[in-house]
Amino acid sequence: MNQMANLAQIGRQERRALRVAILGFRGFPNVQGGAEKHVESLSCALAEIGCDVEAIMRSPYLAKGEDARWRNVKRSRIWSPRTFGIEPFVHTFLGVIHAAFNRPDILHIHAIGPALFTPLARAFGLRVVVTHHVLNYENEKWGPIGRSILRFGEWAGMRFANGRIAVSKGLAEQMARAYQIPIVAIPNGIEKPQKMQSTEILGAFGLSAKRYLISVARIDEQKRQLDLIAAYARLSAPEWKLALVGGADYSGSYARAVADAARETPGIVMLGHQTGIALAELYSHAGAFVLPSTHEGQPIAVLEAASYGLPVILSDIDAHRELAVPGARYFKVGDAAALAAHLEEICAAPASESSAPGEYAGLLAKHDWHTIAQQTLAVYCDALSGSKPARGAVDFPAAKMRESS
Repeated sequence: MNQMANLAQIGRQERRALRVAILGFRGFPNVQGGAEKHVESLSCALAEIGCDVEAIMRSPYLAKGEDARWRNVKRSRIWSPRTFGIEPFVHTFLGVIHAAFNRPDILHIHAIGPALFTPLARAFGLRVVVTHHVLNYENEKWGPIGRSILRFGEWAGMRFANGRIAVSKGLAEQMARAYQIPIVAIPNGIEKPQKMQSTEILGAFGLSAKRYLISVARIDEQKRQLDLIAAYARLSAPEWKLALVGGADYSGSYARAVADAARETPGIVMLGHQTGIALAELYSHAGAFVLPSTHEGQPIAVLEAASYGLPVILSDIDAHRELAVPGARYFKVGDAAALAAHLEEICAAPASESSAPGEYAGLLAKHDWHTIAQQTLAVYCDALSGSKPARGAVDFPAAKMRESS
């Protein structure tokens, strides 16, 4: 990392920094969503190693007059409607127009819905990298038209991008087979866990240390909170509570069904979206973490829970298996009885305070954001190979690293 920083510093003295515009997410900081958390951390890590990073945000998530720079990342506010299914497409279209005028060296588009505009960005002469986060068209909330649009976005991103990234090895292999294109697997990252001794926030939420189960996910059909509530309702451990952390992106029938089921089931607390110290305290004192999703790309919440040494109970899907979390328990998607059995076992014999952090050292190393930023820079460098930068010579820290190794 020191070598990387030194090379970047030398490059800045001789040349200008690589200019990267990032598009396809809502905003940051403290905005719910895996892609949002990914972009926030990646942007900051790229800025730290010498890139000039612009994050193109949607207007509802960055207030007018709010500081345009955050941790050395420029935040640009572009209008978007607050309408389900429409918001990302309108914003990405306008974001591509914005990038076409500003001429970054790389336009990095996140997610397959926004990737629909990759051909437009290429037509404007932009160099585009697309990150594929998850097979969104598998989500039950989308109808036939929505799924078709998302599939088309995936095709456009995979076919027309100059560089392609998938957040998991399994997803990368699937895309390589489907589209016969080169794609790099670069995982999601996590920060070092901030283990908390305090329990004041727990008290405010009516929770007791090591006597609650936690699930951290937006309220969405994909995350299957109703399965978890049904499994929890079968437990014979009334002293254990279930904390559902996360909010709904939009008020819909599923969000209302989850709220109703939680209200009718004693012991369930819905905490909404939590970040920072509050989330750290919730992770620090939970008895176990649960995620019953139908599909995932690479869930950051699972990585976070594992970094805190929590026992994890996960639906048996490839994305969860690929994480190889030590001691993870798996159950078939939708099998509330099997999930309840795992919950009963955890409640009957909760993990001790000393579940060894050493087991998770490898997981933290593999998902380090600075390493991920270096790997992403290598993709940018490859995408720019043979192209002429827009203005002046560009400093490529990743290229220099590879040449010096």
